[in-house]
Amino acid sequence: MGKGRILVIDDDPTVNSLIRQSFHARDYEVITALSGSEGLKLAYRLHPDVIVLDIMMPDLDGYETCRRLREISEVPVLMLTAMASEEDLLRGFEAGADDYVKKPFSLKELEVRIAALIKRNVNNENGEVAYDDGSLRVDLQRQHVYRDNQRIHVTPTEFRLLSCLIRHRGHVVTHEELLREVWGDGYLDAVPSLSIYIRYLREKLEEEPGEPRYILTKWGVGYWFSPVVS
Repeated sequence: MGKGRILVIDDDPTVNSLIRQSFHARDYEVITALSGSEGLKLAYRLHPDVIVLDIMMPDLDGYETCRRLREISEVPVLMLTAMASEEDLLRGFEAGADDYVKKPFSLKELEVRIAALIKRNVNNENGEVAYDDGSLRVDLQRQHVYRDNQRIHVTPTEFRLLSCLIRHRGHVVTHEELLREVWGDGYLDAVPSLSIYIRYLREKLEEEPGEPRYILTKWGVGYWFSPVVS
């Protein structure tokens, strides 16, 4: 399989062909689908290492396709989009996407992003087993998060961000450190994306996201995880 198996879901045959030819030459296996429904079937059957997903498609759009993918798999999802407003990105992250690339896109940038997603997915967190204060419980080995004994769904990227903050709990982790560890060196200018993920984590973990007790902000510097003393 070489460097990894990529599933491309895009209703434009030209885009599919371009990615398939380019990444085959780079020693990736590439499977393509022309619709969201076809892509879901292939994802279930073939277990790709990463999915490249167009947003604007008939039948199922990229947002709905991503939501349905998240019901069956935690595979990293990279969205291709010509729409890159904060609202568009929020919709993608809320649906479960891990990253995005703007159309028209550079094949080199796409390869860097895909390689980073595959690498992060393979190198699962290990070491410390869990954080548990009686209300919030985070199992770093199985990658499960519970609040008041109810499991909370978090995306792979959200989990990497949370586990990074927990491992450095009590200490401020700068924007640059978080971006480098969670996304990679090519993402050091993606502070707006980081803030979006922090917002979603707070909505999932905090009783009052507007007044967080776990994920706190050091303005202009970064974030830190504040353990709750029971």
